Amino acid sequence: MRWVLPDHIQDVLPAEAARLETLRRRLLDAFRAHGYQLVAPPLLEFIDSLTTGASEDLRLRTFTLVDQLSGRSMGVRADTTTQVARIDAHLLNRRGVARLCYCGSVLHTLPSTLTATREPLQLGAELYGHAGLEADIEVIRLLAEVLSLAELPARRIDIGHVGLFHALASRAGMVPGREEELFGLLQAKDVPTLREFLAGVAEPARSGLLALTELYGDAEVLDEAARRLPDEADIRAALADLRGVAGALADLPISFDLGDLRGYHYHSGVVFAAYGSGSPGALALGGRYDRVGQAFGRGRPATGFSLDLRELALRLPGQAAAGGILAPLDGDPALATEVAALRAQGEIVLSALPGHEGTWQEAGCDRRLIKRDGRWVVDVLQGE
Repeated sequence: MRWVLPDHIQDVLPAEAARLETLRRRLLDAFRAHGYQLVAPPLLEFIDSLTTGASEDLRLRTFTLVDQLSGRSMGVRADTTTQVARIDAHLLNRRGVARLCYCGSVLHTLPSTLTATREPLQLGAELYGHAGLEADIEVIRLLAEVLSLAELPARRIDIGHVGLFHALASRAGMVPGREEELFGLLQAKDVPTLREFLAGVAEPARSGLLALTELYGDAEVLDEAARRLPDEADIRAALADLRGVAGALADLPISFDLGDLRGYHYHSGVVFAAYGSGSPGALALGGRYDRVGQAFGRGRPATGFSLDLRELALRLPGQAAAGGILAPLDGDPALATEVAALRAQGEIVLSALPGHEGTWQEAGCDRRLIKRDGRWVVDVLQGE
């Protein structure tokens, strides 16, 4: 059938679209209140720019096509973060801090899970120009705030640091291909296979890499990490960052998972994932990615987060949509005045076009305007 959509691509019908737009506006307004300025990168870019600094996984998720005008390869964005980094580095050229936010569709060649859409509505916030831990703390706190505004407060925010992995992998002498395999084993927490993989690695790197699979929990795990990981400058610095986060965000439901390395190619420091109640998947992901801007000619410290607004909206409890008010077609100026006043109050008012009796409840109306004692008043709609 010609009108059937591709797998994992869906239309957004009125009720869901209304939830999405309400949520989008609420969260973008929160970003604005914190000084994050909205940008809207293009859906298409030349593939070299679009995948700069990206992981192999992101490259595989990016649809490619040939530009009819230039003959060059183009891509449909699978993630917006690198585009915003390009805007900061190449277009804004600010000397100080830049706070930017965005919301728009991205497209994936394959769904991330069996039930996921291939067209997420990605919303995020990015902070550029400040290398200090204050920026990481700000974006994590902002994430917690926007999830609460979405009525899906974070049950926990897992925090890690990719610097620990990089330091240990370097000490273990891992070449890129082997490092990729090591990363996969750590992410899967496949300890038996990991032990075999590390059989030829010298101590203390071997024990340190094995320890990453067990170092998760509250802030006390950072002291355990200091005991079990090699006493090296990079590792001490990463643990100091995590202790700083723990102290500054003690009022939030934070925990630590030092073996969670999602996006380790891309990120360069503190990383985090927020989880809600009732679902194992993360609501949002984020972290520091200082190296990405270098590919655009201007390396800038950067940290931020993103989430799928569609997924967020699906997790919200069902809410009855506000009903509309049916207004008769009548030339009475008093009716026009009343309709304008109701719309100014935020009410939905529909004009009753002729010949559609009996269908207005289907169109979303639950009330109507009628004339009573010479005045237009709102009454319950029945059988219209």
